[in-house]
Amino acid sequence: MDIEQFREYCLSKKGVTEELPFGPETLVYKVMGKIFALTGLDSEIFTVNLKCDPERAVSLREEFSFIIPGYHMNKKHWNTVNFERAPSKMASELVDHSYDIVVSGLTKKLQTELAQL
Repeated sequence: MDIEQFREYCLSKKGVTEELPFGPETLVYKVMGKIFALTGLDSEIFTVNLKCDPERAVSLREEFSFIIPGYHMNKKHWNTVNFERAPSKMASELVDHSYDIVVSGLTKKLQTELAQL
């Protein structure tokens, strides 16, 4: 999955916005105002920070060398995934997992608003 496919995939999800809140170098995807994916636009290697269940995060890091603790993030809850090395299907599954975790943590009000979109 390249960066354009990643952008399209993220933006195809319900309630998602694309923002640059940390400056022009960091592309951020939010669902209902909560971050679920970030990528640096100035990096030579296409990597993405994704939220992850803490137990699954550790398991993924142990199994795949292209998944490391989240760069500049809470390493318990975030992984950095090298999308240049991750199979496309796995990359999309990890984006889905991140999105789903963030949605599950939204307030009931925001979850209702999202469901109505």
